[in-house]
Amino acid sequence: MKPEETLVHVSSLPVGEVLPAFEEEFGRSLTDLFSQMVRMGPYPKSITAPPGAICFLARDGVEKRLCVLSSGAKESPFFQEAEGHASTAAAGGDTYQVKVCELTHANALTLRKHIPFLRPRTAGLEKSIGLGDRLGLATPGHARAVAGTGVTPFFAQQSIREMERTHRTPDEVMDCASFGTLQEGFRAGFGSDADHLKQPEHIDYTAAAGFTMFTVDPGDHVDSDSDSDDDAALMKKYEGLPWSDLEISAADCRKLYVGRPMPGGIEAFGEKHLLRAAAKYGKAVAHTVKMYRHARTVMRRRPFELEMSVDETATPTTVYEHFYVAAELRRLGVRWVSLAPRFVGEFEKGVDYIGDIDYFRTEFEKHAAVMKALGPYKISVHSGSDKFAVYPVAAELADNLVHVKTAGTSYLEALRAISMIDPPLFREILAFAKERYPEDRATYHVSAEAERVPDPNDLKDADLPGLFEPDRIDAREVMHVTFGSVLTTKKPDGGWLFYDRFMAALRGDEEKYYGVLESHLGKHVAPFAD
Repeated sequence: MKPEETLVHVSSLPVGEVLPAFEEEFGRSLTDLFSQMVRMGPYPKSITAPPGAICFLARDGVEKRLCVLSSGAKESPFFQEAEGHASTAAAGGDTYQVKVCELTHANALTLRKHIPFLRPRTAGLEKSIGLGDRLGLATPGHARAVAGTGVTPFFAQQSIREMERTHRTPDEVMDCASFGTLQEGFRAGFGSDADHLKQPEHIDYTAAAGFTMFTVDPGDHVDSDSDSDDDAALMKKYEGLPWSDLEISAADCRKLYVGRPMPGGIEAFGEKHLLRAAAKYGKAVAHTVKMYRHARTVMRRRPFELEMSVDETATPTTVYEHFYVAAELRRLGVRWVSLAPRFVGEFEKGVDYIGDIDYFRTEFEKHAAVMKALGPYKISVHSGSDKFAVYPVAAELADNLVHVKTAGTSYLEALRAISMIDPPLFREILAFAKERYPEDRATYHVSAEAERVPDPNDLKDADLPGLFEPDRIDAREVMHVTFGSVLTTKKPDGGWLFYDRFMAALRGDEEKYYGVLESHLGKHVAPFAD
């Protein structure tokens, strides 16, 4: 089939059918044809044929456009609904209808309506990785990192905290993931994670944008002081739990757990185990149940999945506490896909695991035994960016029932790219980050000290990328947690201090950013790949 004949062929497709990806050589022919028609440079992998039309993303300088072509006397619904400037173009002696569209929310909705692989889906028990994108630019690089690995990516992933700090909305996060997925032609499917939700209204906010997974963070309801309480204090806290919300009495809860066998040869559940687990996590369980039931009401018949996360708490989750939480969720009718304990050791942002990896392995094996006994569900590894010592352990012991969550490392890779593309800009950002770090570190688990980060003006251009090496813990953490300030601070005249130049640098050499993402995130995915 000649390239121009493809336009005629797609007009006869039945409603709902999307043509498979074109072969590489044919795609190049289409790219040459389309570049003449729209006078822009199409992204070859983005060429897609929804019913009755062809669409693709094209680059116009540093800006991107959605282009839609239609042939035949009757316009396709996709062509009609796309919002853009309509014209005609000639190819192969025929005239075609063309729309050149901005990358707006309305056009993202149209893409998701007509092209199934651009809609996020539930991942279930598939091994998966969350790839948070704080900039809205990273999805093509993320797609390259996971392509062919058998690991399901979550391209749309952002926490409420991150959205507030970057001034983004759930719609924007979802739309950027859709456009990026189209650009790279990634057809294997992706998930979407509304991360660290603390209140029911957070579910409302993100469900409206089409998110398919809700990560409940009941950390505000976890009583970490219970780890060191004496027997009297534990008993008082136990008796004072919201038993009506937990739909059981204190006495019946004792009967349910005390003496209960544990999996994996672990000593049976004792009364002290119950008192400490319930005092620490009982209110968190009740809050998670409330959030789950709210999500079920909001989503109605739409499929969704739930993750419970207690990773951002002061003390590790013991195997008995994990068992209590999972057993209680199951008793109360919660259906969840993954659970993120607070593991032993330190999971600081943007750096490798800090702690005894053999001890971590011993404890992870116990958590995996509980997961398999009370599940199946996945163990979720939060603050999973750059935890290279942990991945082989999780891959081996979880039997693919694992979800790894990353976000900040993709922002660090953006800064790495900028250090190579625009060294003067990077020096400004690093100096600013050192100033902001004492305040911005408050809500993060980090140990870096800004004074241990070199003065950027003392470094040669060629030395700047070295600040991102794994052993440069101070530099990595200082840059990691100051993302919100870097991206949203304005000058006295009202203009952005960094944001415009930051984004322009990455858009001007986007392949540099995609390349470092593919390389770095690929190392995260490799231990879990088929």
